[in-house]
Amino acid sequence: MMTKVGFLPEETSSFVGRRAELARLETALAERRMTTLIGPGGVGKTRLALRAARAAADRYPDGAWWADLSPLYDDALLLPTVSDAVGLADHTLRMPVEALCEWLSDKRLLLVLDSAEHLRAPCSHLLAELLTTSPGLTVLVTSRQPLGTRGEHTVRIQPLPVDGAPDALQLFEDRLRASDPHAGLEAPGDRAAAADICRRLEGIPLAIELAAAGIGRHTVAQLATRIGTRFDAPVDAEDLTASRLDLLADDSLWPRRHRTLRTTIGWSHELCTPLERLLWARLTLLRTDFDAETAREVCTGGPLTPQEVDRALQGLVAQSVVQRDGTRYRMLDTLREYGRMWLAELGEERAAADRHARSFLGLARRAHEGWTGPDQITWYHTVADTHLDLCAALDHLLAHDVAAAQEMAGRVGFFWACCGHLSEARGYAQRALESGPVEGPHRTRLQWVLGVAALLQGDFATAEKYGALCTAVALYDHDDEGMLGATYLSGLTQLMNGEPAAALEAAERVLRMTETAPPDGGPDGRRATATDCATDTTYEPTTSESGACEPATSGPATSGPGASGPAASGPGACEPTASEPTASEPTASESGTREPGASEPGGDSAPLESAHRLRCRLITVFALTALGRLTESGRAAAALRRSCERGGEYWTRSYADYQLALIALLQGRPGASAVHARAMLAGKHRLRDSFGIALGLDILAAAIAAQGAGAQAARVYGTGHAYWRMVGHPQRGTPELGPVRETCELQARAAVGDEAYQRAFERGQADNAEVGLAAALHSDLQL
Repeated sequence: MMTKVGFLPEETSSFVGRRAELARLETALAERRMTTLIGPGGVGKTRLALRAARAAADRYPDGAWWADLSPLYDDALLLPTVSDAVGLADHTLRMPVEALCEWLSDKRLLLVLDSAEHLRAPCSHLLAELLTTSPGLTVLVTSRQPLGTRGEHTVRIQPLPVDGAPDALQLFEDRLRASDPHAGLEAPGDRAAAADICRRLEGIPLAIELAAAGIGRHTVAQLATRIGTRFDAPVDAEDLTASRLDLLADDSLWPRRHRTLRTTIGWSHELCTPLERLLWARLTLLRTDFDAETAREVCTGGPLTPQEVDRALQGLVAQSVVQRDGTRYRMLDTLREYGRMWLAELGEERAAADRHARSFLGLARRAHEGWTGPDQITWYHTVADTHLDLCAALDHLLAHDVAAAQEMAGRVGFFWACCGHLSEARGYAQRALESGPVEGPHRTRLQWVLGVAALLQGDFATAEKYGALCTAVALYDHDDEGMLGATYLSGLTQLMNGEPAAALEAAERVLRMTETAPPDGGPDGRRATATDCATDTTYEPTTSESGACEPATSGPATSGPGASGPAASGPGACEPTASEPTASEPTASESGTREPGASEPGGDSAPLESAHRLRCRLITVFALTALGRLTESGRAAAALRRSCERGGEYWTRSYADYQLALIALLQGRPGASAVHARAMLAGKHRLRDSFGIALGLDILAAAIAAQGAGAQAARVYGTGHAYWRMVGHPQRGTPELGPVRETCELQARAAVGDEAYQRAFERGQADNAEVGLAAALHSDLQL
């Protein structure tokens, strides 16, 4: 959940006891910069850390942030995981650790690293650097062993007391009622039997929860008897019915004095049906939360049919082996660790990894195909949320199926570039190209991803190189989509280098070369190009001497993310009236829902354009604006926006809104500019595009300043600077933005004075990014 500032996971079950430990942690967090909770698996370190972090969050102006390290099997993604956790989406060529240190250097925040025991050395090294360069940083770690970092303060977590305190018994009863609201300990002897179970399990919370989940098949008394029998029996290494965990566990991770938990997990495993045990093992390949469909894709095979996967999954939920939250499922790392050992025992590791990789290659294909369409935002978030699984699948395919890896890296690369995972996008694309020969669209796509990632990192020379390579390969392959993508990459590079005429000429030429159908009513049965759009009379901005504006759209009413009606469709738009949705209130079509009886976006009137074609048209809009051909640019941007809206596309549409905001500002219509800027920001927020949000805040600040609201403009400008820091760049953008930003600051300072301007700017810069963006949009945002 989002705290006031920061992010901490939701608590999905009751929290019992631990008052003394919480008091010790409160003191430790106030007095120490690094505290590590140590103790065996299942003792409750994660829940305790979460409760302590939530209690302390208000003491940290820059929030409390949570990084779950349990899905990481090595340190390759440690830095990206921690960077994601604290909101950094670095777009530079710096070393990732340097970017993270700079991002945290002036912040006062609490960083929680959960489950660090398998990455002790890398975590220790990283934290030593962060604590040295970030004096306001406090770190809370959970691990089975200390990390050994200089200045580390350790707090050992013991099991719940079982004699003289009711905590363990209360936990057993709570979990019993959670699985069955009608269950309880009212029958004669139940409470004594439950207390005996807790003593047998030494008060270890995970062991108690697993035991409570077994009540469905036994009475409390029967369960106590079975556990007593199981624990009193000696472990025989020759006995094949003994708990596999007892026989396989590494004593360095599972000290023998904590055999209680090992035995309890093994006992829970034995209570499962054979198919539930098989599913338990196969699910351990999933690094992130998953849904039932993903479980079927990854785990179906042999005796596990899709229907059996569904049944077995519900059985594992009932046994508390898998946790369910709505339609999502997850497995605790301690139980995943046991399942991985069983997977190895079954000899299924390679087959399971093959299925996992095949599943996420399929996800990458579907996401790529669904980019231009009404599910774009859903796919965008899905790719972001399954990042660790996609990386694991790519690593496996690079080792065992190079052709599939090359396809996957190309299909998922643009998502990663948009999500801020530029290092991964560039790194995996480079590895895929170097891993073996690749031809056709897959080669073009990999080169394109490398170029786009380099461009966003400010490496224009590399971007130019790959733009030329993509163009040559696409021409050789007669690949229209590859040509459109190459032209977008080369055109954007030219725009950033101050060459808009060359970008416009190339984009217009390739759009003509690849046109096949007329979705926007282009002449002669062609697709509409920027030249056609520039003569589109549906866009006619009109402005009175007083600065009032009139709607000038005669075509269908269009609406951007958070703006609707004819007045919001072109640069001539007026400020929304009280009866219209504001720039932060999406209509039904924008929120992904349709009113009863409404047709699909676009209906049957015209085919949808590809993502590459829409992006290539975007280059023409940027180029026309840079050349000062504002009326033509406005018409082209409005036409592009209609094409995007028809298909439910947000990424390009929000940049069309951005251009409409810039055009209106340059034409002296700041009210209209602010409407378009807010529409752009609402769309970019839904896509979690920090780079786009930074651009949008700059243009919104300029529009507000032009209306004389200097303090408000300064605060929005300050929030924009916070987002630019988030992506690791000073203010970026095409060259014509420089004078716009300078004018914005001069107008704002003139309106309120230097001192008031600086105060408002610093307030915006100090705000949490989400809070500042919501203030700029005058609304609470919903993803």
